[in-house]
Amino acid sequence: MVTGSPRLLGARPQAPAAPVRVPPVSLSGAGGTAPAPDRHGPRARLRAWAELLRVSALFTVPGDALAGAAAAGLRPGRGTALAVGASLCLYEAGMALNDWADREEDAVDRPHRPIPSGRVAPGAALAAAGTLTAAGLALAARAGRPTLAVASGLAATVWAYDLHLKHTRLGPAAMAAARTLDLLLGATATAATAATTTKATGATAAPAAPARPARVRAPAAALPAALALGAHTYAVTAVSRHETQGGSTTAPLAALAGVAALGTALLRGRPAPWEPPRPHAAAGGLLLTAFTGAYLRTSATPLLHAALNPSPPLTQRAVGGGIRAMIPLQAALAARAGSPLNGLAVMGLVPLARALARKVSPT
Repeated sequence: MVTGSPRLLGARPQAPAAPVRVPPVSLSGAGGTAPAPDRHGPRARLRAWAELLRVSALFTVPGDALAGAAAAGLRPGRGTALAVGASLCLYEAGMALNDWADREEDAVDRPHRPIPSGRVAPGAALAAAGTLTAAGLALAARAGRPTLAVASGLAATVWAYDLHLKHTRLGPAAMAAARTLDLLLGATATAATAATTTKATGATAAPAAPARPARVRAPAAALPAALALGAHTYAVTAVSRHETQGGSTTAPLAALAGVAALGTALLRGRPAPWEPPRPHAAAGGLLLTAFTGAYLRTSATPLLHAALNPSPPLTQRAVGGGIRAMIPLQAALAARAGSPLNGLAVMGLVPLARALARKVSPT
Protein backbone atom coordinates (compact mmCIF):
# COMPACT_ATOMS: atom_id res chain seq x y z
CA MET A 1 0.00 0.00 0.00
CA VAL A 2 1.48 3.39 -0.99
CA THR A 3 1.21 5.88 1.85
CA GLY A 4 2.85 8.91 0.25
CA SER A 5 4.64 10.43 -2.73
CA PRO A 6 8.04 8.89 -3.70
CA ARG A 7 9.59 12.37 -3.61
CA LEU A 8 8.32 12.99 -0.08
CA LEU A 9 9.67 9.60 1.06
CA GLY A 10 13.16 10.34 -0.36
CA ALA A 11 13.06 7.90 -3.30
CA ARG A 12 14.14 8.83 -6.76
CA PRO A 13 11.35 8.87 -9.33
CA GLN A 14 11.66 6.17 -11.92
CA ALA A 15 10.52 6.08 -15.50
CA PRO A 16 7.15 4.44 -15.92
CA ALA A 17 7.28 0.83 -16.99
CA ALA A 18 5.93 -0.20 -20.34
CA PRO A 19 2.25 -1.09 -20.17
CA VAL A 20 1.48 -4.79 -20.12
CA ARG A 21 -1.40 -5.89 -22.29
CA VAL A 22 -3.55 -8.48 -20.61
CA PRO A 23 -5.97 -10.44 -22.78
CA PRO A 24 -9.59 -10.18 -21.74
CA VAL A 25 -10.70 -12.97 -19.47
CA SER A 26 -14.08 -14.55 -19.98
CA LEU A 27 -16.17 -15.51 -17.00
CA SER A 28 -18.57 -17.45 -19.16
CA GLY A 29 -16.05 -19.71 -20.88
CA ALA A 30 -17.06 -18.48 -24.34
CA GLY A 31 -14.52 -15.70 -24.80
CA GLY A 32 -14.97 -11.94 -24.43
CA THR A 33 -15.18 -9.89 -21.27
CA ALA A 34 -17.62 -10.20 -18.41
CA PRO A 35 -20.51 -7.76 -18.75
CA ALA A 36 -20.46 -4.81 -16.37
CA PRO A 37 -23.34 -4.65 -13.91
CA ASP A 38 -26.24 -2.60 -15.23
CA ARG A 39 -26.88 0.17 -12.70
CA HIS A 40 -29.91 1.39 -14.63
CA GLY A 41 -31.65 -1.92 -15.30
CA PRO A 42 -34.97 -2.96 -13.76
CA ARG A 43 -33.37 -4.88 -10.90
CA ALA A 44 -31.01 -2.03 -10.06
CA ARG A 45 -33.90 0.47 -10.03
CA LEU A 46 -35.95 -1.85 -7.84
CA ARG A 47 -33.05 -2.19 -5.43
CA ALA A 48 -32.58 1.57 -5.30
CA TRP A 49 -36.24 2.19 -4.47
CA ALA A 50 -36.19 -0.58 -1.86
CA GLU A 51 -33.27 1.18 -0.18
CA LEU A 52 -34.95 4.57 -0.46
CA LEU A 53 -38.19 3.31 1.09
CA ARG A 54 -36.39 1.06 3.60
CA VAL A 55 -38.81 -1.76 2.86
CA SER A 56 -37.36 -4.00 5.57
CA ALA A 57 -38.84 -1.64 8.17
CA LEU A 58 -42.32 -2.00 6.67
CA PHE A 59 -43.06 -5.02 8.84
CA THR A 60 -43.02 -2.78 11.92
CA VAL A 61 -46.14 -0.98 10.65
CA PRO A 62 -49.07 -3.48 10.58
CA GLY A 63 -48.68 -4.21 14.29
CA ASP A 64 -49.72 -0.64 15.10
CA ALA A 65 -53.20 -1.24 13.72
CA LEU A 66 -53.51 -4.71 15.28
CA ALA A 67 -52.44 -3.43 18.69
CA GLY A 68 -54.86 -0.53 18.30
CA ALA A 69 -57.73 -2.88 17.49
CA ALA A 70 -56.91 -4.99 20.55
CA ALA A 71 -56.79 -1.90 22.76
CA ALA A 72 -60.22 -0.92 21.45
CA GLY A 73 -61.55 -4.35 22.45
CA LEU A 74 -62.25 -5.49 18.89
CA ARG A 75 -61.16 -8.23 16.56
CA PRO A 76 -59.40 -7.04 13.39
CA GLY A 77 -61.77 -6.30 10.55
CA ARG A 78 -62.22 -4.21 7.44
CA GLY A 79 -61.30 -1.03 9.28
CA THR A 80 -58.10 -2.61 10.55
CA ALA A 81 -57.12 -3.56 7.00
CA LEU A 82 -57.77 -0.01 5.81
CA ALA A 83 -55.71 1.35 8.69
CA VAL A 84 -52.82 -0.97 7.81
CA GLY A 85 -52.93 0.16 4.18
CA ALA A 86 -53.06 3.84 5.14
CA SER A 87 -50.23 3.41 7.64
CA LEU A 88 -48.01 1.65 5.10
CA CYS A 89 -48.55 4.41 2.55
CA LEU A 90 -47.88 7.21 5.02
CA TYR A 91 -44.84 5.42 6.42
CA GLU A 92 -43.30 5.00 2.98
CA ALA A 93 -44.17 8.60 2.14
CA GLY A 94 -42.15 9.64 5.16
CA MET A 95 -39.20 7.49 4.05
CA ALA A 96 -39.13 9.01 0.56
CA LEU A 97 -39.57 12.54 1.91
CA ASN A 98 -36.83 11.95 4.49
CA ASP A 99 -34.22 11.13 1.86
CA TRP A 100 -35.36 13.99 -0.35
CA ALA A 101 -35.01 16.47 2.52
CA ASP A 102 -31.61 15.02 3.55
CA ARG A 103 -30.14 14.71 0.05
CA GLU A 104 -27.43 17.34 0.64
CA GLU A 105 -26.53 15.99 4.07
CA ASP A 106 -26.46 12.41 2.75
CA ALA A 107 -24.11 13.49 -0.05
CA VAL A 108 -21.51 14.05 2.69
CA ASP A 109 -22.38 11.44 5.35
CA ARG A 110 -24.05 8.74 3.25
CA PRO A 111 -23.04 9.10 -0.40
CA HIS A 112 -24.16 5.52 -1.05
CA ARG A 113 -27.83 6.40 -0.46
CA PRO A 114 -30.06 6.24 -3.58
CA ILE A 115 -30.41 10.00 -4.16
CA PRO A 116 -26.80 11.20 -3.68
CA SER A 117 -25.52 8.18 -5.61
CA GLY A 118 -27.71 9.16 -8.56
CA ARG A 119 -29.81 6.01 -8.58
CA VAL A 120 -33.06 7.85 -7.73
CA ALA A 121 -33.80 11.38 -8.91
CA PRO A 122 -34.76 13.89 -6.18
CA GLY A 123 -37.92 14.87 -8.05
CA ALA A 124 -39.01 11.24 -8.28
CA ALA A 125 -38.58 10.79 -4.53
CA LEU A 126 -40.61 13.92 -3.78
CA ALA A 127 -43.35 12.84 -6.21
CA ALA A 128 -43.47 9.42 -4.55
CA ALA A 129 -43.87 11.05 -1.14
CA GLY A 130 -46.81 13.12 -2.36
CA THR A 131 -48.49 10.21 -4.14
CA LEU A 132 -48.13 7.87 -1.18
CA THR A 133 -49.52 10.51 1.19
CA ALA A 134 -52.58 10.98 -0.99
CA ALA A 135 -53.09 7.21 -1.21
CA GLY A 136 -52.85 6.84 2.56
CA LEU A 137 -55.42 9.55 3.19
CA ALA A 138 -57.73 8.04 0.58
CA LEU A 139 -57.62 4.65 2.32
CA ALA A 140 -58.25 6.25 5.70
CA ALA A 141 -61.24 8.16 4.31
CA ARG A 142 -62.90 4.86 3.40
CA ALA A 143 -63.02 4.02 7.11
CA GLY A 144 -64.90 7.22 7.97
CA ARG A 145 -64.30 10.84 8.91
CA PRO A 146 -62.82 10.15 12.38
CA THR A 147 -60.22 7.88 10.79
CA LEU A 148 -59.44 10.47 8.13
CA ALA A 149 -58.96 13.09 10.85
CA VAL A 150 -56.41 10.91 12.66
CA ALA A 151 -54.66 10.06 9.39
CA SER A 152 -54.49 13.74 8.45
CA GLY A 153 -52.82 14.53 11.76
CA LEU A 154 -50.39 11.67 11.15
CA ALA A 155 -49.56 12.88 7.64
CA ALA A 156 -49.03 16.45 8.86
CA THR A 157 -46.71 15.19 11.59
CA VAL A 158 -44.68 13.13 9.12
CA TRP A 159 -44.21 16.04 6.71
CA ALA A 160 -43.40 18.49 9.51
CA TYR A 161 -40.82 16.12 10.93
CA ASP A 162 -39.05 15.43 7.63
CA LEU A 163 -39.03 19.01 6.41
CA HIS A 164 -38.10 20.82 9.60
CA LEU A 165 -38.62 19.29 13.03
CA LYS A 166 -36.08 16.48 12.84
CA HIS A 167 -33.23 18.98 12.97
CA THR A 168 -34.64 20.59 16.10
CA ARG A 169 -35.12 19.48 19.69
CA LEU A 170 -38.70 18.58 18.81
CA GLY A 171 -37.57 15.86 16.40
CA PRO A 172 -37.88 12.85 18.73
CA ALA A 173 -41.21 14.14 20.07
CA ALA A 174 -42.59 14.53 16.55
CA MET A 175 -41.56 11.00 15.60
CA ALA A 176 -43.08 9.67 18.83
CA ALA A 177 -46.31 11.53 18.03
CA ALA A 178 -46.40 9.89 14.60
CA ARG A 179 -46.23 6.37 16.05
CA THR A 180 -48.77 7.28 18.73
CA LEU A 181 -51.19 8.49 16.07
CA ASP A 182 -50.57 5.40 13.97
CA LEU A 183 -51.76 3.08 16.73
CA LEU A 184 -54.75 5.33 17.39
CA LEU A 185 -55.47 5.16 13.65
CA GLY A 186 -55.92 1.40 13.92
CA ALA A 187 -58.18 1.73 16.96
CA THR A 188 -60.30 4.45 15.35
CA ALA A 189 -60.69 2.68 12.01
CA THR A 190 -61.55 -0.67 13.61
CA ALA A 191 -64.11 0.87 15.95
CA ALA A 192 -65.67 3.02 13.20
CA THR A 193 -66.22 0.17 10.75
CA ALA A 194 -67.40 -2.14 13.54
CA ALA A 195 -69.99 0.44 14.56
CA THR A 196 -71.12 0.81 10.94
CA THR A 197 -71.47 -2.95 10.58
CA THR A 198 -73.41 -3.16 13.83
CA LYS A 199 -75.89 -0.52 12.68
CA ALA A 200 -76.32 -2.18 9.30
CA THR A 201 -76.87 -5.71 10.62
CA GLY A 202 -78.25 -5.03 14.09
CA ALA A 203 -75.62 -7.36 15.55
CA THR A 204 -73.34 -6.75 18.47
CA ALA A 205 -69.69 -6.11 17.70
CA ALA A 206 -67.49 -9.09 18.58
CA PRO A 207 -65.09 -8.33 21.39
CA ALA A 208 -61.42 -9.25 21.30
CA ALA A 209 -61.69 -11.16 24.57
CA PRO A 210 -65.08 -12.77 25.37
CA ALA A 211 -64.41 -12.72 29.12
CA ARG A 212 -64.08 -8.96 29.31
CA PRO A 213 -67.19 -7.23 30.70
CA ALA A 214 -66.97 -4.35 28.22
CA ARG A 215 -67.54 -5.54 24.68
CA VAL A 216 -66.24 -2.48 22.85
CA ARG A 217 -64.11 0.28 24.24
CA ALA A 218 -63.84 3.75 22.76
CA PRO A 219 -60.77 4.42 20.57
CA ALA A 220 -59.52 6.74 23.32
CA ALA A 221 -59.01 3.63 25.46
CA ALA A 222 -56.08 2.79 23.18
CA LEU A 223 -54.22 5.93 24.30
CA PRO A 224 -52.09 4.21 27.00
CA ALA A 225 -50.86 1.62 24.49
CA ALA A 226 -50.25 4.35 21.92
CA LEU A 227 -48.23 6.37 24.40
CA ALA A 228 -46.13 3.32 25.27
CA LEU A 229 -45.28 2.83 21.61
CA GLY A 230 -44.58 6.55 21.32
CA ALA A 231 -42.21 6.43 24.29
CA HIS A 232 -40.20 3.65 22.66
CA THR A 233 -40.11 5.60 19.40
CA TYR A 234 -38.88 8.70 21.21
CA ALA A 235 -35.98 6.76 22.71
CA VAL A 236 -34.96 5.19 19.38
CA THR A 237 -35.17 8.52 17.55
CA ALA A 238 -33.01 10.21 20.18
CA VAL A 239 -30.33 7.56 19.63
CA SER A 240 -30.62 7.81 15.84
CA ARG A 241 -29.56 11.48 15.93
CA HIS A 242 -26.02 10.23 16.64
CA GLU A 243 -25.87 7.25 14.27
CA THR A 244 -23.58 8.90 11.68
CA GLN A 245 -21.07 10.47 14.07
CA GLY A 246 -21.53 8.40 17.24
CA GLY A 247 -19.92 9.65 20.43
CA SER A 248 -23.01 9.83 22.66
CA THR A 249 -23.37 7.54 25.67
CA THR A 250 -26.21 9.56 27.20
CA ALA A 251 -28.79 8.75 24.50
CA PRO A 252 -28.26 4.95 24.55
CA LEU A 253 -28.26 4.87 28.36
CA ALA A 254 -31.47 6.93 28.54
CA ALA A 255 -33.07 4.71 25.90
CA LEU A 256 -31.99 1.61 27.82
CA ALA A 257 -33.64 2.94 30.97
CA GLY A 258 -36.80 3.70 29.00
CA VAL A 259 -36.90 0.22 27.49
CA ALA A 260 -36.52 -1.36 30.93
CA ALA A 261 -39.34 0.81 32.29
CA LEU A 262 -41.60 -0.15 29.40
CA GLY A 263 -40.88 -3.84 29.91
CA THR A 264 -41.77 -3.54 33.58
CA ALA A 265 -45.00 -1.72 32.77
CA LEU A 266 -45.97 -4.36 30.23
CA LEU A 267 -45.52 -7.21 32.69
CA ARG A 268 -47.77 -5.45 35.16
CA GLY A 269 -50.61 -6.28 32.77
CA ARG A 270 -50.53 -9.93 33.84
CA PRO A 271 -53.42 -11.05 36.09
CA ALA A 272 -52.52 -10.91 39.76
CA PRO A 273 -52.56 -14.24 41.68
CA TRP A 274 -55.59 -13.20 43.73
CA GLU A 275 -57.72 -12.28 40.71
CA PRO A 276 -60.44 -14.74 39.67
CA PRO A 277 -59.39 -17.00 36.77
CA ARG A 278 -60.44 -15.96 33.29
CA PRO A 279 -60.62 -18.06 30.14
CA HIS A 280 -57.24 -18.17 28.35
CA ALA A 281 -55.72 -15.94 31.07
CA ALA A 282 -52.83 -18.35 31.67
CA ALA A 283 -51.98 -18.61 27.98
CA GLY A 284 -52.29 -14.86 27.57
CA GLY A 285 -49.96 -14.28 30.51
CA LEU A 286 -47.35 -16.64 29.10
CA LEU A 287 -47.48 -14.98 25.70
CA LEU A 288 -47.25 -11.54 27.27
CA THR A 289 -44.14 -12.63 29.13
CA ALA A 290 -42.63 -14.14 25.98
CA PHE A 291 -43.38 -11.08 23.85
CA THR A 292 -42.00 -8.73 26.49
CA GLY A 293 -38.85 -10.82 26.77
CA ALA A 294 -38.38 -10.67 23.00
CA TYR A 295 -38.85 -6.91 23.11
CA LEU A 296 -36.24 -6.46 25.83
CA ARG A 297 -33.76 -8.81 24.17
CA THR A 298 -34.09 -7.14 20.76
CA SER A 299 -33.76 -3.56 21.97
CA ALA A 300 -31.76 -3.63 25.20
CA THR A 301 -28.70 -5.62 24.11
CA PRO A 302 -27.63 -3.36 21.20
CA LEU A 303 -28.39 -0.28 23.31
CA LEU A 304 -26.05 -1.55 26.00
CA HIS A 305 -23.31 -2.14 23.43
CA ALA A 306 -23.80 1.37 22.03
CA ALA A 307 -23.59 2.86 25.52
CA LEU A 308 -20.33 1.03 26.22
CA ASN A 309 -18.84 1.91 22.82
CA PRO A 310 -20.72 4.78 21.12
CA SER A 311 -19.17 4.23 17.70
CA PRO A 312 -21.25 4.88 14.56
CA PRO A 313 -21.58 1.14 13.67
CA LEU A 314 -22.79 0.16 17.14
CA THR A 315 -25.08 3.19 17.34
CA GLN A 316 -26.61 2.26 13.99
CA ARG A 317 -27.03 -1.30 15.21
CA ALA A 318 -28.83 0.00 18.29
CA VAL A 319 -31.18 2.02 16.09
CA GLY A 320 -31.86 -1.01 13.91
CA GLY A 321 -32.57 -3.11 17.00
CA GLY A 322 -34.93 -0.46 18.30
CA ILE A 323 -36.83 -0.48 15.02
CA ARG A 324 -37.12 -4.27 14.96
CA ALA A 325 -38.15 -4.29 18.64
CA MET A 326 -41.34 -2.47 17.72
CA ILE A 327 -42.81 -5.77 16.50
CA PRO A 328 -42.59 -7.66 19.81
CA LEU A 329 -43.63 -4.47 21.60
CA GLN A 330 -46.80 -4.30 19.50
CA ALA A 331 -47.41 -7.99 20.17
CA ALA A 332 -47.01 -7.45 23.91
CA LEU A 333 -49.40 -4.49 23.84
CA ALA A 334 -52.01 -6.63 22.04
CA ALA A 335 -51.59 -9.48 24.52
CA ARG A 336 -51.79 -7.08 27.44
CA ALA A 337 -55.08 -5.74 26.03
CA GLY A 338 -56.49 -9.27 26.09
CA SER A 339 -55.90 -10.32 22.49
CA PRO A 340 -53.04 -12.85 22.41
CA LEU A 341 -54.06 -13.96 18.91
CA ASN A 342 -53.39 -10.46 17.61
CA GLY A 343 -50.01 -10.66 19.31
CA LEU A 344 -49.21 -13.97 17.62
CA ALA A 345 -50.19 -12.52 14.25
CA VAL A 346 -47.85 -9.58 14.81
CA MET A 347 -44.97 -11.83 15.88
CA GLY A 348 -45.41 -13.77 12.66
CA LEU A 349 -43.89 -10.75 10.91
CA VAL A 350 -40.55 -11.13 12.73
CA PRO A 351 -39.00 -13.76 10.40
CA LEU A 352 -40.01 -11.73 7.36
CA ALA A 353 -38.53 -8.54 8.77
CA ARG A 354 -35.34 -10.33 9.76
CA ALA A 355 -34.89 -11.92 6.35
CA LEU A 356 -35.46 -8.69 4.47
CA ALA A 357 -33.22 -6.70 6.84
CA ARG A 358 -30.30 -8.85 5.66
CA LYS A 359 -30.79 -7.43 2.16
CA VAL A 360 -32.00 -3.89 2.85
CA SER A 361 -30.98 -1.95 5.95
CA PRO A 362 -33.90 -0.54 7.97
CA THR A 363 -31.87 2.57 8.89
